[in-house]
Amino acid sequence: MAEIEPPAYHRRVKIISLIAGLLFTWNCLADPVDDLVKAEMAKHQIPGLALKVTQHGKETKTAAYGFANLEWNVPVTPETVFEIGSVTKQFTAACIMLLVEERKLSLDDKISQYLTNTPVSWTNITIRHLLTHTSGIKNYTGLEGFGLALHLTQAQFIAKIGELPLVFAPGEKFSYCNTGYNLLGFIVENASGEKYWTFLSEKILGPLGMSATTNREPSRILKLRAAGYEQSKTNGLVNRDVDYTDLFSAGEIVSTVGDMMKWDAGLDTEKILKTTSKEQMWTSGKLNDGKPIGYGYGWFVTPLDGNKNIGHSGSTSGFSASNQRFPDDGLEIVVLCNSGEDGVATKLAKAVAGIYLQEKTGP
Repeated sequence: MAEIEPPAYHRRVKIISLIAGLLFTWNCLADPVDDLVKAEMAKHQIPGLALKVTQHGKETKTAAYGFANLEWNVPVTPETVFEIGSVTKQFTAACIMLLVEERKLSLDDKISQYLTNTPVSWTNITIRHLLTHTSGIKNYTGLEGFGLALHLTQAQFIAKIGELPLVFAPGEKFSYCNTGYNLLGFIVENASGEKYWTFLSEKILGPLGMSATTNREPSRILKLRAAGYEQSKTNGLVNRDVDYTDLFSAGEIVSTVGDMMKWDAGLDTEKILKTTSKEQMWTSGKLNDGKPIGYGYGWFVTPLDGNKNIGHSGSTSGFSASNQRFPDDGLEIVVLCNSGEDGVATKLAKAVAGIYLQEKTGP
């Protein structure tokens, strides 16, 4: 017969459990980041979100909120896989810089050296123009004929976008352009002799142990992939539109907050890129008249409330992502969520940054 514990034992267990519960509740309530995130998720109807913060190379906070799949009530975890959209551009720019380091290309090379059958209007466009969104080539997202289901080849993509006139002369203006980053992916392939995804895996993802990071191809079975959601004026949250645009090297990556922090940690060393390459990536490009544009190579480089800020947003149908770095403060923040509201992840990431930066300076 099992021994029966005395009543005093049970009283102690209840007291200990009560204290633990109160401490847990107090910690949750006392965490301004949790309070902020939950309030913003309710305000913006964000189904699920994962967050990771590091300071000076040490993990400060990892948290998951809400649901990865509303139909199955599957909660988000730090291992949930989200689309990161244009945060992909950081990786594409890094691939280009790796090829520069290998002396397989130069940033001031004309793109016609690496792409075939380019239109005459592209004659003076350089790789640097593509990296800084100053090429003048029209942005293809939102145009008909670039759906993922079409599986356009490199030649077909160039021919189709090449039919359109330039929006402005190269270097005259800054205009965010996914087309340029697709072309950069083709340049990576042609200069390296490898497929973009192979080069990316061999040079960056593999060495950094980013095992959950890959492309979002809908036909692939990806474990722990979150479902994406949009807001409808009449029906509230709805499943995202599945008529995907082919985003390729401009926005096709899926990842986790853990993998994205491996990326940020890699950028804090020379494991992937030399310091000189990163300095170029994180320096604002300039227009022909010398005016800075606030964008480097795959990164926005505009300060936040006087604090140096290097980061990028990502947005696809049903998803929003952000990777924000504050190098002078050793602060790095990744926010991934399954809401299609454009820019919502970056708004949250910068609000979270504000909490940490305020702690640094005091009230």
